[in-house]
Amino acid sequence: MASVAGWAAASTPGTFPPLPRAVAQSLYRRMRAVAPAARGAIDRDRTTDSERAFADTACGRLVGSLDDAGLRALGMWTHHWCMRFYDDDTRAGRRLVREIAARQGLGWTADEVRWMLRESLSAGPAAADRFTLPRAAATQLPEADRPLAELPPVARPLAELPPVARPEARVPHQRRPEPLR
Repeated sequence: MASVAGWAAASTPGTFPPLPRAVAQSLYRRMRAVAPAARGAIDRDRTTDSERAFADTACGRLVGSLDDAGLRALGMWTHHWCMRFYDDDTRAGRRLVREIAARQGLGWTADEVRWMLRESLSAGPAAADRFTLPRAAATQLPEADRPLAELPPVARPLAELPPVARPEARVPHQRRPEPLR
């Protein structure tokens, strides 16, 4: 399972201390266990009406079938997947992330939260929802373990930002070759 940043970002110094290899392997092992069901549910929800109640969706049924540890692994995998493939096609995945972020008492660990934060920082500003789950999970940690001070401030949605004036760009065109006579 590759990530936006890959193993290098998960194990290099920076804002968040690198995860020990055994911890990172454990996170990936748990995420791989839920990945096939998660991918199938997201794919089914992409092709159906997105206005349905969450409990009536394939993702909603999957969430209802998992315990807290399974939900944490599903949340981490979905967060990871959305960071890698962030585009209009991830609406179902982003909805799943928001639903898991809204749940209390999932028992997030500091390692899980720091891993998600590292993934989010590596994804860059194009992924507007990249801090949804890590921010919600961090608030559930004991006070001493919360990395909230390390989180960037909540960004304004792109729709609220003033438009950027773009200079006119000339695109060079290649001349067509002369026909042979």
